[in-house]
Amino acid sequence: MICNLPLCHMKKPLHELNYIDGETLLIDKPYGWSSFAVVAQLKKWTKAKIGHAGTLDPLATGLVICCTGKSTKKLTALLGLKKEYTGIIHIGATTPTYDLESMPTDEKDYTHVTPELIEKTRLLFLGEIEQFPPIHSAIKQEGKPVYELARQGKEVIMKSRKVTIEEFEITKVSLPEIHFRIACTTGTYIRSIANDFGTQLGCGAFLQALRRTAIGEHRIDDAYSIPEMGEHYGSVMNAKIIVPKIIY
Repeated sequence: MICNLPLCHMKKPLHELNYIDGETLLIDKPYGWSSFAVVAQLKKWTKAKIGHAGTLDPLATGLVICCTGKSTKKLTALLGLKKEYTGIIHIGATTPTYDLESMPTDEKDYTHVTPELIEKTRLLFLGEIEQFPPIHSAIKQEGKPVYELARQGKEVIMKSRKVTIEEFEITKVSLPEIHFRIACTTGTYIRSIANDFGTQLGCGAFLQALRRTAIGEHRIDDAYSIPEMGEHYGSVMNAKIIVPKIIY
């Protein structure tokens, strides 16, 4: 995808930002916060129109891009940029949400998992793949996010989608944890990759931790944290925090 946005993003001092004329803000989303909560907090501080260029699951941390004022016109271009993540796949169990928003179940032995099997499995996920998004996701069915329907016990029909995994690196193995770094096209569900990775290993898996480190050329190193902005603008609101069902 061709994007006419600047190739780099210089982090300005907060006092120099003009939210009404328009700013592109790189935000380091806190653990447990929804992307909606981040936008609500920024609106409270800036009093400006704000939109974000793609959600990030509550139990993930990292880069969320928000645009204010006249810069909201850039959101469409930002939505299509590739994403990069680091995280941890936890093998030997599965969860309904593919992460820790639900309790691990269906525990299985993973003593057969070797470095050779992990590497063989990793290769299966490189390039163009098909994946089913989690039923606990923001994709809409009948005009409502499917996670709302799933929580109500209603039938959810998910269609597979093609995504491209450009890079998939295993950075550390300390079973049952497999640490990784992924670069992928927009629309990729890392939770689904974790779940499918476990299926291929034959022991199940879920996403234990996730951090988005880049969107296109925009890096997490240039992002503002919510506490950092709070020191400048005032108190941080009492956002609804999503907590994991179990902590490792």
